Amino acid sequence: MQKTDILFAMSGDLYRNSRALKQIRSLSACGWRVHVIALVGDADRVDLPATVHVDLISISRSGGYRLFREIRTKFSDAALQIQASCYHASDLYVLRAMAEAAQAHDATYTYDSRELYPYVAATNGRPWVRWYWSFVEERYIRGAALVFTVSKRISKHLESTYGIRCPLLVRNVPPRTNVSRSGKLAARASLDDSIPIILHLGQMRKARGCEVLVRAMTQVDHGQLVFMGYGPEEPVLKELTRHLALEERVTFVDPVSPDEVLDFTSGATVGVTLLEDTCLNHRYALPNKLFDYLSAGVPVLASDLPELRAVVQGYNVGKTVNPQDLRAVVETLTLMIESEKDRNTWIRNAERLCETFNWENASQRFTRAFRSIMPRSEADSRKARAIEGSHQSS
Repeated sequence: MQKTDILFAMSGDLYRNSRALKQIRSLSACGWRVHVIALVGDADRVDLPATVHVDLISISRSGGYRLFREIRTKFSDAALQIQASCYHASDLYVLRAMAEAAQAHDATYTYDSRELYPYVAATNGRPWVRWYWSFVEERYIRGAALVFTVSKRISKHLESTYGIRCPLLVRNVPPRTNVSRSGKLAARASLDDSIPIILHLGQMRKARGCEVLVRAMTQVDHGQLVFMGYGPEEPVLKELTRHLALEERVTFVDPVSPDEVLDFTSGATVGVTLLEDTCLNHRYALPNKLFDYLSAGVPVLASDLPELRAVVQGYNVGKTVNPQDLRAVVETLTLMIESEKDRNTWIRNAERLCETFNWENASQRFTRAFRSIMPRSEADSRKARAIEGSHQSS
């Protein structure tokens, strides 16, 4: 049987998930051995520390109940073969498997509620699906030694719904960096570097304001809309682009590695995150892309939802808008592109915000929590040896 300190499980493509990669690297930097099990994906692999071992699981991707049953079965089988001090569920879909593995090995388990899972857009109009995921979360969240989440409102919701201690807030923030404006995004989109770029990062899905962005480009006089990502709505958006004869104004480019996102993002004029208020998960969300834009020094156009509003308006780093109001989106985008004075203010404020909202600060809270539950002697001695070795080599 394999042994490790932390088994880190997630039902997605590890190499696309910036939050998971940051967490894994931080846990490894504390001296813990981390064994990752994740799904096979199509993203290129990125470098991870030598103390991190990755196993990728293939599934049939049949969808619906069968998909999640297969995830639970295969992750459970894999986890039972690994003896760990802690089993970390990086999402709800692997929580049951990690809880059962922890029980089998007399260990602890932890849970990262990266979404408000029973209330994601996919459960709208599907009460039995919502009930099932609420049941799974309620059954296992109370036994978790630690619970993490991404926004204050999700934390409060979990606390009040399940009667647990308020989950630890670990925002989706990038590492602190000095990113200067780069021409990489313009080059990737085959654009002149002088053209203002309206950037939408990440997945193209329904209710994320992607369609309204395309339609807005029929009325926004200056700039180029660039989608850098992937998702099921990409073919629909490309067809809409052709239908509106916007091929010269809207560009689609492949995503880049999470380690490269800021370099590319820094070339944008405006970054966009337009979640529609269609589910509680959207209403309470703080997406990765919000902080990616700000860390790259890019002002943000965001939905006028409470968590997004608190950052964008609270720190004056851009504008908020109703994503279903096409006229308001057009007017706000035009203002953000044309008002150099406002844009300079937003950029300065973003720089100040990121002095506090960065992974160096967030990771301290994350790893401190793990230190409170992990066996101290083995990890501490390993960390001490690592530090001693680095001093000797220097």
